[in-house]
Amino acid sequence: MTAPSVRPVSEREARQVAEAAREQDWKKPSFAKELFLGRFRLDLIHPHPTPAPEDVRRGEEFLGKLREFCETRIDGARIEREAKIPDETVAGLKELGAFGMKIDVKYGGLGLNHVYYNRALALVGSVSPVVGALLSAHQSIGVPQPLKLFGTQEQKEKFLPRCARTDITAFLLTEPDVGSDPARLATAAVPDGDDYVLDGVKLWTTNGVVADLLVVMARVPKGEGHKGGITAFVVEAAAEGVTVENRNAFMGLRGIENGVTRFHQVRVPAANRIGPEGAGLKIALTTLNTGRLSIPAMCAASGKWALKIAREWSSAREQWGKPIAKHEAVGSKISFIAATTFALEAIVDLSGQMADEERNDIRIEAALAKLYASEMAWLMTDELVQIRGGRGYETADSLAARGERAVPAEQMLRDARINRIFEGSTEIMHLLIAREAVDAHLSVAGDLIDPDKSLGDKARAGARAGGFYARWLPKLVAGPGQLPRTYSEFHPSGHRDLSGHLRYAERSSRKLARSTFYAMSRWQGRMETKQGFLGRIVDIGAELFAMSAACVRAEHLRLRGENGAEAYQLADAFCRQSRIRVEELFRRLWTNTDDLDRKVVSGVMAGSYEWLESGIVDPSGEGPWIADATPGPSKAENVHRPIR
Repeated sequence: MTAPSVRPVSEREARQVAEAAREQDWKKPSFAKELFLGRFRLDLIHPHPTPAPEDVRRGEEFLGKLREFCETRIDGARIEREAKIPDETVAGLKELGAFGMKIDVKYGGLGLNHVYYNRALALVGSVSPVVGALLSAHQSIGVPQPLKLFGTQEQKEKFLPRCARTDITAFLLTEPDVGSDPARLATAAVPDGDDYVLDGVKLWTTNGVVADLLVVMARVPKGEGHKGGITAFVVEAAAEGVTVENRNAFMGLRGIENGVTRFHQVRVPAANRIGPEGAGLKIALTTLNTGRLSIPAMCAASGKWALKIAREWSSAREQWGKPIAKHEAVGSKISFIAATTFALEAIVDLSGQMADEERNDIRIEAALAKLYASEMAWLMTDELVQIRGGRGYETADSLAARGERAVPAEQMLRDARINRIFEGSTEIMHLLIAREAVDAHLSVAGDLIDPDKSLGDKARAGARAGGFYARWLPKLVAGPGQLPRTYSEFHPSGHRDLSGHLRYAERSSRKLARSTFYAMSRWQGRMETKQGFLGRIVDIGAELFAMSAACVRAEHLRLRGENGAEAYQLADAFCRQSRIRVEELFRRLWTNTDDLDRKVVSGVMAGSYEWLESGIVDPSGEGPWIADATPGPSKAENVHRPIR
């Protein structure tokens, strides 16, 4: 059997591959799915779920040890200077059990739930986002999670004890010419007896430079006895034919062990295949359903840090006779940071607890959390740099050299930028979430807009759609959000009134669903090309989810006697800020420059505006836009560096 050849893939084929990989069924309820359908199911998230006492005991015990380790044995400034996590730091994390936080105790792990795993990553990420990335890539998308979900008992017994204490793992999907379009994936896994033979090149392999075990996505050719398709494998990084050809360097996250890995005639036992052939993308997407929550956790931590620095600096720095926090232009930024940090923590804790309880399907919630947190963390960190002024742009080492506190604001800004790209860029997340948001519509009316369907199929789809919309549309006209006393428990005596924000969210949920329906009616089969519209639909849903989570968390803290009044005030501030953004997004659904933008882009790509590029010198170096990834033996030195 020969390796599959690389060939151009049409847009339709690419969509078919992505569609086949997504989970088709909804076996459990989903707050976010219902939200996009105009059904505000607050009962799915309120009362706020809470972890079991044993989970709390185990989690708090580990957080105490981890905090001491972070304070005494992780030097974030050194990692930034040397662009490397010291080996002794990694060894200490292994001894602490940090690489086994999510692994069951029966395999040597700590068995933490999602809530405490996220809190641990937030704690580590606050002192060094690079160390946070190391631990997250290992456990959220590396070998442990896909094996937990899809591995055989033999695979779990063989690999999980190693992952818990000694081995670092990485996830390898992206290729030099393949990003979020896996239909073009070229790395091959050709069956040969009881083995598969891997050939190909993987790019941006986070942890790949130091990893001991790899999760590799490769395409198995279809043949006798082999279904074929993109398939997941556990690969020993030290196997013959595996070469780490380059350790990549980036704008931020200096010290991240990210590289280029080449496979040449690498033999992988069939016993190391995760799941059946062709299930690789589904395994990857399912793994990310909860794995994506690690980024929001660290984004919430960056908000906490930004708030701390903004508070301390704005009290110490005076301008025109008073602290700069007293000036409205600066104070509004501090309010935004405080309120948004509260909302991000609410989203992370709520999503994590729902993931632990497994009562709800949180695929959309996790995706919304990743999208929203990465965007808001970037804005908060940027605002912190602005509050700090010139000192925000100055490096921590430079500040220290002239006798001032070494605040690494500019580093945090650089480090935060990758979160809008990691594990699905903002643009890809918009499309992914939008697809799930319109799933109910496509389920009943998809055949109506599919050019390949017969007239009979379209007729049957029309009948289904007629029945669905006859029941659904009338429910979008009125709802609980129009009744003045709905959600009254969110207006307790002596506290800010949050009930109005929840009524607003309910009304906006129905308006969002109506807008989606109008758009599908207007554009039908062209709906998928309206990415600007779909992105705004998703962003509105993200804001409504964040508002709901913030209100539910405020009430949860009030009932527990934990800063209830302050939590209510922060939730109120966040919701008021969020509502302004929602109203703007609703306006831009129908009043925007999308059509004109497309014309301008066509002109740019046709060279019509090349004259606008005159008067500059391009400082870029020579070389191809995309490196050659032709399979074959490596010609580079192997920079693989396992840490022992």
